[in-house]
Amino acid sequence: MSWKSGSNSTRRPWSLATYLTLWYSLSAFALVLVATGYLYWALANNLDREDDQFLADRVRSVMQALESSPKDQSAIDKAINGSGSQSEAGQIMIRVSDANGRILGESPGFGTLLPAQALPKLANDSVSEIRRDFESDAKRSYRLLVVRHSASGALIQSAMDRTHEAELLEDYRRHLSYILGLSLIACSIGGYVIAKRGMRPVNLVARMAERIGSSNLDERLELAGKPAEISNLAETFNNMLDRLKDSFARMGQYSADIAHELRTPIHNLRGEIEVAMGNLRTPAEYQEALSSLLEETNRLSRMIDSLLFLARAEQPKSMLNREPVDLGAELARVRDFFEAPATEARVKLELADGAGLNVNVDRTLMQRAIGNLVENALTHTPEGGSVALSVQEGGGEWTVTIADTGSGISPEHLPYLFDRFYRADRSRSARTGGAGLGLAIVKGIVELHGGKVEIASELGRGTRVTLRFPRDSTKSNS
Repeated sequence: MSWKSGSNSTRRPWSLATYLTLWYSLSAFALVLVATGYLYWALANNLDREDDQFLADRVRSVMQALESSPKDQSAIDKAINGSGSQSEAGQIMIRVSDANGRILGESPGFGTLLPAQALPKLANDSVSEIRRDFESDAKRSYRLLVVRHSASGALIQSAMDRTHEAELLEDYRRHLSYILGLSLIACSIGGYVIAKRGMRPVNLVARMAERIGSSNLDERLELAGKPAEISNLAETFNNMLDRLKDSFARMGQYSADIAHELRTPIHNLRGEIEVAMGNLRTPAEYQEALSSLLEETNRLSRMIDSLLFLARAEQPKSMLNREPVDLGAELARVRDFFEAPATEARVKLELADGAGLNVNVDRTLMQRAIGNLVENALTHTPEGGSVALSVQEGGGEWTVTIADTGSGISPEHLPYLFDRFYRADRSRSARTGGAGLGLAIVKGIVELHGGKVEIASELGRGTRVTLRFPRDSTKSNS
């Protein structure tokens, strides 16, 4: 049982060209089959109609003789054996019998070829006509027409030899089978050629795509001269390459930034250790060196924690620990925490009243996001400025806003502020300006909650950061 399952799972699927060939072949052959079948039906139906017309004409002439001269045997015999007894298809024979079954007249040889007991009878007076194909004991085909004369009650039995027509139709069917066989072969070959030609642009795109790797992401698939569907596929692939190129560039820059950020504290640690070990020093000097080493290791630890958090942020379901939180009260706690450094920096820290808005969030992560924004705002706001915190609900969402009256940010930096290790002021070092991960962490926390971050800034007038969250994470205040 398991062997069969494994065998089926590894079976190679059919190619698209094979499917196209199969469908093209079956569709074309179906059209040929329908066309030839219709032609055969039309031919057979036309022959039946013509034969019935000949038989009806002969029967009509006999019925006229019965009506005009019912006692004149010579007139009846003349009607039976007169002109029209031989059609283009074959001989026509007629037998006339009265209401009692006595034969009034018949064509020569009728009784020998088609005995009376072998022919169909009219069951009752309500049935006045029968049309039927019949095969004699001599394996000859006949078309029969049996009619009752309503006035005299005479029964008129007519038969037309259709052996030649039957042979003609059989020969026609034989030729049709040859045509259908050749058509199936031709349709299969044609379908294969059409499928191969149709798949040629796809194969060309595939070969072009095989040449593209991480070292030549600048190459693009050509769109000129391709069918619309292939052009759409190639354009989609080119757009994917653009995204991959951007991701590779960001990854390379990210790796370079990590190496740069880690190199500085490691060099500092190495330098401090080399200086401390260069000469014998007093216990106080060793303690000072150890304090400097501890500071650098703390910086490294904070940086590693931030990087780990950003890595875990890509698995949102495993990180959030939601609970009902009064967001206004949390903003008040953040304000109280930063009140001392704000006072020291002579920056006014304001909070709009937002108490009573209960939201379902991860309390620790939300405190960290808001705290990072407030810390960043205090850092870039000069003496006499202000930082305002507010929270509100409306428009199907709830928002947290941190606005400052600081130096502002140039427009060209705004799209990249939430990237890892990005600093709008390149002159700021890691020692004075952090590791460049604070805003990236803010973005990660907001996206974990299903929200988004917006930033607006004007040089010399300040910056406003807005955190927007969908209302489905809000819990009504009970």
